[in-house]
Amino acid sequence: MSAAALASDNELVPELVPEGLLSQNCWQDPDHQVCSLVHRWTDNDTLAELADLLLAKPMAILLLILGGVAARWLINRVIDRVTRSAAAGTVPGARAAEAVTPLLHERREQRAKSMGSLLKNIATIVIFTVVTFMVIATLGYNIAPLLASAGILGVALGFGAQSLVKDFISGIFMILEDQYGVGDVVDLGDAVGTVEAVSMRVTRLRDVNGTVWYVRNGEILRVGNQSQNWARTVLDIPVGYDVDLRRVREVLHEVAHALWQDPEWSGAILEEPEVWGVERWTAEGVVVRVVLKTAPLKQWEVAREMRELIKDRFDTLHIDIPYAHAAAYGAPPQVAPEPKEDPDGDAPEGDGGPAAQPEDEPERGRRR
Repeated sequence: MSAAALASDNELVPELVPEGLLSQNCWQDPDHQVCSLVHRWTDNDTLAELADLLLAKPMAILLLILGGVAARWLINRVIDRVTRSAAAGTVPGARAAEAVTPLLHERREQRAKSMGSLLKNIATIVIFTVVTFMVIATLGYNIAPLLASAGILGVALGFGAQSLVKDFISGIFMILEDQYGVGDVVDLGDAVGTVEAVSMRVTRLRDVNGTVWYVRNGEILRVGNQSQNWARTVLDIPVGYDVDLRRVREVLHEVAHALWQDPEWSGAILEEPEVWGVERWTAEGVVVRVVLKTAPLKQWEVAREMRELIKDRFDTLHIDIPYAHAAAYGAPPQVAPEPKEDPDGDAPEGDGGPAAQPEDEPERGRRR
């Protein structure tokens, strides 16, 4: 090839290749193998640069994209396998409750799916960000300013949205630890009610009066779950001081045991009821405690049924239930006699006539 032809080819390079890509000859860089190969075959600078621009870089970008897609697919497969294992497992201490409340199994599956979806989203964002920066670097741009800008942006968001980040992190751990879920009755401090929705940032629950409460996850310091795995009905039954306590304990045990063996309540009561005995003394009488281990959210129904049965049984056996009542002490109030009319038409006694004058006599006697 003549020198004039090479010169004419080299003059076309600035017009065909973007500025900044020719700062270093690509065939001299060992990383640009396609450019080196084309330059060695053709001994043409322009063709080597164009081959690097139109073949090597698109192929590298395509490989990066395919690698990102493959990495995302592999990570998603691992996450799916982990979530399936978590959904198929059992919560410690909840096997007996699951036998009577299949909702616990569904709830565990929902929690596993939620965590799997969250992990997949995080993995997708991370892979997309890494592939984007690698593509930019492959195009020949310096990614150091982008990384510095991303760091500054992260710091700014960390300081400006601390509460939002706190809410999201608390929501992730709350779901991961299964502190509560939809349908649970929880005590969050200022709000007590049934959970209607749980998200990464806020929890919505409705109290017994119908009021809907929105509580940020980052503001929840404690959680009292009244319906997780199993519950307990605790009844304090007052009786009089003159009642035989041994007889009372036998009656309470009979009533609770009969309810436990009732087929209608067999799914609600998990274990044989227990009568713990005298709980305390009060001014009205003695308080005896009876407890029943129940399925989640069944403790209130069992308590209502037990109160009715105990009341009927006590009435049958004439066992008095003490109650507070008021008693008045002292002489009965005096009622003034009604005035009698004179048959002759005179003024009635006590209306200012002569009969009323003796009332002043004691006072005149005292003045003497």
